[in-house]
Amino acid sequence: MVKFTKMEGLGNNYIYINNIEEKVPEERLPELARAVSDRNFGIGSDGLICVLSPTAPGHDFRFRIFNADGSEAEMCGNGMRCFARFVYDRGLTSKTRFLVQTLAGTIVPELILGENGQVTAVKVDMGPPHLRSTSIPMAGPEREPVLDAELEVEGRRFVFTAVSMGNPHIVIFVDDVAAVDLAYWGPRLEHHFLFPRRTNVHFVQVLDSANLRMRTWERGSGITLACGTGASAVLVAAHLKGLAGREASVQLPGGSLRIEWAADGHVYKTGPANYVCTGEFLRPW
Repeated sequence: MVKFTKMEGLGNNYIYINNIEEKVPEERLPELARAVSDRNFGIGSDGLICVLSPTAPGHDFRFRIFNADGSEAEMCGNGMRCFARFVYDRGLTSKTRFLVQTLAGTIVPELILGENGQVTAVKVDMGPPHLRSTSIPMAGPEREPVLDAELEVEGRRFVFTAVSMGNPHIVIFVDDVAAVDLAYWGPRLEHHFLFPRRTNVHFVQVLDSANLRMRTWERGSGITLACGTGASAVLVAAHLKGLAGREASVQLPGGSLRIEWAADGHVYKTGPANYVCTGEFLRPW
């Protein structure tokens, strides 16, 4: 039996466990992720996020995320917002701003509280974007930035910009995101040989310099309603191409995020974090 909480940020939904208390062996977390994410025989989610004690000095918590297929990701922006609310509401910290250890480095969420003291939104310092091809990572000659690069899939040419927010993203600008067959092209682009660790795939429509619309194929999870690191990468890519300013509203199928690429070089993302349910996972795994 594992106690869990299901949360969502703009429809990007994950199962959360306080593994400081649950003490699931970390080598079994990929297996648990596959079990809880199953929408027929499990709870149903985009993956599993675990609260752990930090192993790096100076941090308050450690964050691990596993996709629905059991593969581990470096970070998740929507997941981090919910993570921050989870640890605060559960009394694991009284801080409204704290340091979280992730595979993408140190992430700093800040809770925005309403008059009643409840969390109304979470702002996350996502850190600086990484634009060097070897940091994304991408195969081929090193370059920075990877702007208007080209690749071919089944005879179709795609022009993309690559950005890492601690995890890999490619951003493809189109006239109409609704017209993209995301279920077909997403997995083919995710697994392209240019990306040794695979990649998240985003198709983006520029509405104006302050408003962007995107659809996402997430590495290891498929089509999702939102992707926080992806929205951050999209704003960076749009600004690099002169299509947007340094701050914009990014519209995703699950709702909107406010993204800012600030003067300090860091990307800041603000959005909601909501509860779905709590319970006990009883199925053997």
